[in-house]
Amino acid sequence: MQARGILEAALYVNDLDEAERFYADVLGLERIVRVEGRHVFFRCGEMVLLLFNAEATQTPPADDAPLPVPPHGAKGPGHLCFSASAEEIARWKTHLEELNIFIEADFEWPNGGRSIYFRDPAGNSLEFAEPRIWGLS
Repeated sequence: MQARGILEAALYVNDLDEAERFYADVLGLERIVRVEGRHVFFRCGEMVLLLFNAEATQTPPADDAPLPVPPHGAKGPGHLCFSASAEEIARWKTHLEELNIFIEADFEWPNGGRSIYFRDPAGNSLEFAEPRIWGLS
C-alpha cells in the first residue's frame, strides 16, 4: 500500500486573528471554519491548511467530546510550500513585495524550477515553487 496524497497540512501560529488576515487577504485562501482561540482552517486547492494555536492543541479532548482528536502540536517555525507556475511565482513575488513582505530567497533549483521564500506573521517559512523542482508536472 502507498499513501496517495496529502489531504491536510498544519502550521502553528500564536495569533489566530493575524494569521487569518494573512492567509485570507495576502494569500487569498478561502476560510472553511474557525474555532475561537483554537484554530482556523482554509481551503487550498484540493488540500486543507490547518492553522492551530499550538497551546490549544496540547489539551486532550474531554471524554465525551464529539470529535476525539488526540493532542498534537509543534513548537517553532514550520514550513509549507505552495505549488505555482513560473508565471505565477513572478506575480506572487510582485504581490508580496507590494505588501512589504520580505522575500528571503529567490532562486532556480539545479534540476530546474524556481522557488521564492517568505514568512507568515508567526514566522513560518512559506514557499512558492514550481512542481518540477521535485520532478512533478
